[in-house]
Amino acid sequence: MALVRETKLPGVGVRHEFTTEAGEVIGVLVHHDGRRDLLMYDSVDPDACASTTGLTAPDSRVLAEMLGASQIAESLQTVQQDVAGLAIEWIEVPASSSAAAKNLADGEYRQKTGASIVAVLRSGESIPAPAPDFELHVGDTVVAVGTQQGVAALRSLILT
Repeated sequence: MALVRETKLPGVGVRHEFTTEAGEVIGVLVHHDGRRDLLMYDSVDPDACASTTGLTAPDSRVLAEMLGASQIAESLQTVQQDVAGLAIEWIEVPASSSAAAKNLADGEYRQKTGASIVAVLRSGESIPAPAPDFELHVGDTVVAVGTQQGVAALRSLILT
C-alpha cells in the first residue's frame, strides 16, 4: 500500500499526496472550508501541478464511490461491535425520518432507548459529543453506543 504524505498548509488546509506504482504523484488538497482539489503533479517536475480540479462535496462522494468507498460506507452503516455487551452503530438519518430537524433533547433518544448518541458525522465533519440542543439533519450519520437492544431501539426511532 502506498504511503500517504500529509502536509499542513497554514491558512489553506491540508494536502494529502501519494506516489502511484507507476511513479506519478497524485494529491488532494482539503481546504479549511471543506472544499477539495484533486491535484495531478507534473511527471518531470514533481513540485509543479500539471492539473487541478475542484471537487464539490457531491463530486468527492461520487469519485470516492467510483474508487470503491461505497463498499466501505455500506459496511460501516451496518457495523456493530460487541464489547462486553456494548454495541456501536452508525445510523444515517433518512429524508423520511421524524428525527430530522429535531434536536437531541426533544427526541429524548437516551431516555427512550438507553443508547447514547456519541457523535454525528455531517458533510465530512465529525461532531463529537453533540449537545442536547444539537439538531439532526437529513443525511447526518449518528454514531450510537449502548446495548444491542438500546441501539436497535435508537435505530428504529431515527429511521422512522
